[in-house]
Amino acid sequence: MPRWWTRIQVWLRSHDPELAATRRAARTALVMPALFALCTQVFHSSAMATFAAFGSFSMLLLVEFTGPMVQRLRAHVGLAVAWLLLICLGTLAARESWVAVTATVVVGFVVLFSGVVSSVLAGASTALLLAFVLPVTTPAPLSQLPERLAGAALASAAALLAVPLLWPRPTADPLSAPAALVCRAAAAQLRTDASHLAAEADAPGVRTCRDAADETAVATADLRTAFDGTPYRPTGLSAGSRALVRLVDELTWLSTIVADSAPPPGGHPVCDPQALVVRQAAASVLERTADLLDAPRGSPDALRAETARLRAAMDRMERSATALLPVHLPGPSTEPGVRAFLESLDMSFRAQELGFATLQIAGNVDLAAAAERRSWPERLLGLEPGGPGRPLTAACERAVAHLRPNSVWLHNSLRGAVGLGIAVTLALQTGVQHSFWVLLGTLSVLRSNALSTGQNAIRALGGTIAGSVIGAGLLQLIGHHGTVLWFLLPVAVLIAGIAPAAVSFAAGQAAFTFTLVILFNINQNPDWHIVLLRVQDIGIGCAVSVLVGLFFWPRGAAAAVDRALAEAYTGSARYLAGAVEYAVGRCGVRPTAADAPLEEGREAAAAARRLDDAFRSFLAERGAKPVSLADLTTLVTGIVGLRLAADAVLGLWQRASERHAGTDRAEARLVLLGAAGRVAGWYRDLAVSLAGRSAVRDPLPRDPAAEASLVESVRRDLRDADGRASDTAVRVIWTVDHLNAARRLQPSLAAAARPGETA
Repeated sequence: MPRWWTRIQVWLRSHDPELAATRRAARTALVMPALFALCTQVFHSSAMATFAAFGSFSMLLLVEFTGPMVQRLRAHVGLAVAWLLLICLGTLAARESWVAVTATVVVGFVVLFSGVVSSVLAGASTALLLAFVLPVTTPAPLSQLPERLAGAALASAAALLAVPLLWPRPTADPLSAPAALVCRAAAAQLRTDASHLAAEADAPGVRTCRDAADETAVATADLRTAFDGTPYRPTGLSAGSRALVRLVDELTWLSTIVADSAPPPGGHPVCDPQALVVRQAAASVLERTADLLDAPRGSPDALRAETARLRAAMDRMERSATALLPVHLPGPSTEPGVRAFLESLDMSFRAQELGFATLQIAGNVDLAAAAERRSWPERLLGLEPGGPGRPLTAACERAVAHLRPNSVWLHNSLRGAVGLGIAVTLALQTGVQHSFWVLLGTLSVLRSNALSTGQNAIRALGGTIAGSVIGAGLLQLIGHHGTVLWFLLPVAVLIAGIAPAAVSFAAGQAAFTFTLVILFNINQNPDWHIVLLRVQDIGIGCAVSVLVGLFFWPRGAAAAVDRALAEAYTGSARYLAGAVEYAVGRCGVRPTAADAPLEEGREAAAAARRLDDAFRSFLAERGAKPVSLADLTTLVTGIVGLRLAADAVLGLWQRASERHAGTDRAEARLVLLGAAGRVAGWYRDLAVSLAGRSAVRDPLPRDPAAEASLVESVRRDLRDADGRASDTAVRVIWTVDHLNAARRLQPSLAAAARPGETA
C-alpha cells in the first residue's frame, strides 16, 4: 500500500475505535450524493431531493442498529415507516404556527422519552426528530407531500441495501472478545493456583502462578482500556450490551478477588480440599462463560450445568469448613493468635467469595445471551430477557417508572421538547429564511449541561463560521463551474461523518456546514451571500439551546451522576446492613423468622440502574468533563462490590439450616451488628459527601478488639455437643470476612471521591 494510505489508516484507527464513524460516513458518502443526483437530474424534484438527501443522511449516519443482520433490517424498516408518518404529521402541522409549535413540543417529548423503553428507540431518537423537524420548519402545500414521501421512501430503500452490502457492522459487541479473554485468563489462573496449593508432584511453582496472575491483570487492563478509551461507551444501548457493561465492573471485581486469593510468595496456607474443588468448578464456569461470550446465540445449557456443579461444590465446602476451625486449642490471647484463628478459614472464604462472584458473572452473561435471542417485538419494546408479561406491558411499566422528578430521562425529554418548541417559535416569529437551520442549530448543541451547552454553542458557531467561510471562498473560486460541486459533495459528506468522532465537535460542525453549502448550491448559480445567512439562523438555534439548558438543568449530567451515586451508595449500604441483621436473626439459639431484606435488595438494584442511566448521560454529554472518568468509574464499580458483599451475606444465611441448642451467642451477634454498623455507616457518609454536604471520611482501620471478641465468642458459644465448630461459626466468620472485603474497598473509593471536594 502507499505510505500515505497506511498513515491514514493508522490515524483513523487511533481516533475512531472500531472504525464505527468511518463506516457510517463512507456509506453515506456513497448513497446520499447518488440519491440527490437521481432526484434532481432524473425526477427533477427539489422536494424529493431534499428529503432523499436528509433521509439517507439520517438513516445511515445518525443511527446504527446492533444485533444480527435480520434484526437490523427490521429496525430500519420500522425507522422508515416512522419517517413516513412523521413527514405527514410535520407537513400538516406546519400549516398553522401554533399547531407547529405544539406538535413540535409533543413529538419532541414522545420521541426523546421513548428512548427509556428500549435501545432501538433510544438509538433512533435523533433520526426521528429530524424526520419531523424537516417538514415542520419548511411549510409547503399538501400537493408536495407525495414528493416528500417519495424522497424518504428512496432513502429508506437505499439504507436497506447499504446496511448489509456496504461494509456491514460486525455482529459481536466490541466488549465481548476482551471480556472472554479475561474469563479464560482467570480460569487458567485458578487452575494453576489450585494445582500449586494441592502440592501435587508436578505442581507449578510460585513463578508460574505469578505469570498466570500477570496474564489475568493484563487481560483485565485491556478490557478497561476498551471500555474507557473513548468518551462514549464502545458498545450499544441494548439489554445485552448493558449487561456487558455491567460485566466490565464484575470482571474487574473478580480479578481483584483472584489476585487476593493467589498463593502467598512463601509457604502453603492450610489446604482445604473442598476449596480447591470450588476453584476448579469456578474455572469451568468461567470457561463456559467465555464460550457463550464468543457465541452469544449459542445454547446456554453447558454454562448452566457447570453453574449447578459450582453451587453444589460451594455447599459441600460450607459443610466441611467446620473442621478447619481450631476451637479445641487454648484461647489466643495475642493479636497474632486472633489473626491465625480467623485466617484458618481464609482459603475457604476466598473460594466462597470467588464462587459467588463467578456465579454473578455467569448469570449476567446468560442474561446477555438471552437478550440476543429475543424476538423483534421484544427488542423494540424493551422486554427484559425472561421477564414476565407481554412486551407492551413491560414497555409501559418501564416508561411509568421514569415519570418521577429525579429521572434523567424525564429531564432530558422535557428540556429537549421545550427547546425545540422555542426554536420553532423564534423561527416563525423572526421570519428567517430556511427556518430548518434554526432547528438544526438547536439539535446540534442541546445537551444536558448548561455550561457544556454554552461551550458547544461557541464551537458550533465557530465551526459554522469556518465552514461558511470555506464554502463562500470555494463558491467564489469556482465561479460558474458548478459541476465541480458534484465531485466535492461525496468528499464533504465523508469528512462530515468522520470529523465529529475523530477530530472535534467544531470540526464536524464546519464540515457539515460546508456539506450543506454545497448541497444547496448544486444546480444553482453559486451564491456566497446565502452562506452568511446560515450563520444568523444557526446562531438563533444555539442561543435557544443555551437558554433552555440553563433553565432546566443548571449543573448538567455531572450533578445527576453525583445524586445517583449518593442514592446508590445509600441503598447498597442499607441492603448490606439489612443482610447482616438477617444473619443476626438466623444465628441465635432459636433462629428468628426475620424476613430477608429482599425489598432493600430491589431498591439497591433500582438505584444502581438509575446510576447507570445517569452515567450513560454523563458519557454522552459533550464538552469537558468536570470529573475524571477513571475516578468516576472507580466509584461506580464500588457499588458493584458493595452489593455483591450484601448478596453474598444474604445467600450465605439463606442456606443455613442448623438448629442446635446452645448459648445465646449474644456476643457474636453484637460483633456482627457493630461491624456492619461501622461499614454501612462509612458508606452512608460517603453518599453524603458525594452529594456535596460534607468531606470524605478516612477509610476505616481494622478493629483488633472486635476480632478478639468474635474469636472468643466463636470458641465459647459456637460449638456443638462434641466440641466441634458449628456451621453457624463458619458463617459468622465468613460474614465478617465479607464486611472486611467491603471495608478494603474504602481507600480507593475515598481517593476517587476526594478530587470532587475541590472541584
